[in-house]
Amino acid sequence: MKVLPFKIPKTVQESFRLQIDHQQHFYDNLHQHPEVQLTLIIKGEGKLIAGDYIGPFKANDLFLIGPNLPHVFRNDPSYYSSDNSQKAHSISVFFEWKFLGDKFLMLPEMKRILEFSTKAENGLQIVGIPRNNVGEQIKTLFKVKQMDRLIILLSILNTLSISSDFEPLASAGAYHDFDDADGKRLDAIYRFTINEYHRKIPLEEVAGVANMTANSFCRYFKKRTRKSYVKFLNEVRIAQACKLLQQDDSSISQIGLEVGFGNLSNFNRKFKEVRNCTPTEFRSQQNKLSV
Repeated sequence: MKVLPFKIPKTVQESFRLQIDHQQHFYDNLHQHPEVQLTLIIKGEGKLIAGDYIGPFKANDLFLIGPNLPHVFRNDPSYYSSDNSQKAHSISVFFEWKFLGDKFLMLPEMKRILEFSTKAENGLQIVGIPRNNVGEQIKTLFKVKQMDRLIILLSILNTLSISSDFEPLASAGAYHDFDDADGKRLDAIYRFTINEYHRKIPLEEVAGVANMTANSFCRYFKKRTRKSYVKFLNEVRIAQACKLLQQDDSSISQIGLEVGFGNLSNFNRKFKEVRNCTPTEFRSQQNKLSV
């Protein structure tokens, strides 16, 4: 059994599936499915975990989740509050690369799409102009029927296949050999970390969430995710810091403390390790993009 396998319902009248998610928060269990998932975030903020990748998501972001890639779009804690008035809203297309048959995918005209399918196995975030173009095409999919819908999906795949405006998510091979027990255990670890990242987390405490000793937990986490838990925790913190740097006028040092770093120098160093720039440089880049 794969980690929390998810069955995408599809009728005999359709070769791929369209789905609208519009509720208090997105489905928040780590899961996987054999279909490729192309998701446009309409409203909502949080963190995407995909294989060994973790990063923020927000409105207008566009992600392609590869087949059988364990993933979860987990909204920020405010979306789980009993008095929450926010709604998470996304639209998705679920399909298999061979949904038109093996022979169709092997046609000469499909060469670029076939090559793109390999690039997309570990997931991608689509950025730049293609994000806007594909986002509008996905919206159009929900307004048309039958052959028009098929033509638009092929147009979307063609647009993606000729673009280089995307950022990879998971690293190769980081998510293989998960079973149901792994999925539930990692999901518990991820939930705990996302809720508690803002404070010091002793290894013994998070190991207790996994019902392990600290040494066993460290070996287990590294084997399953190909990174140490400390590195994962820092990535969660940096993902939250990126959000605050774009939305909050607080000082760099204050944001560093808020996301769990004890001092400014450590925050700067870890931020640069993850984002290849300092928090100040990141904020400056984001301000230029918003002008």
